[in-house]
Amino acid sequence: MATRFEMGDLGKLSYYLGIEVIQREGSIVLSQERYATKILEEAGMKGCNAVHIPMDVGLKINKAEDEEGVDERDYRRNIGCLRYLIHTRPDLAFSVGVLSR
Repeated sequence: MATRFEMGDLGKLSYYLGIEVIQREGSIVLSQERYATKILEEAGMKGCNAVHIPMDVGLKINKAEDEEGVDERDYRRNIGCLRYLIHTRPDLAFSVGVLSR
């Protein structure tokens, strides 16, 4: 490939499209910790409580009649960010899928 295109060696991949790549002897670890932190900061949830299970089993989500409306654009953007996050966090896939509906 180097004979056809001008190339340079940038070394081992460490960060690409919000995914941190940690290369060790015999393994490669993908992490989106920085990206997840950015999502929480932008949503104003940086100090939220951590949980082990992202959604209660059998949770029924209904529209709250007496609640203030949610900005649809912000909601869609947050869901889009979470959908990208599940590439490295498949444990969140179900919860994000429910919220996407």
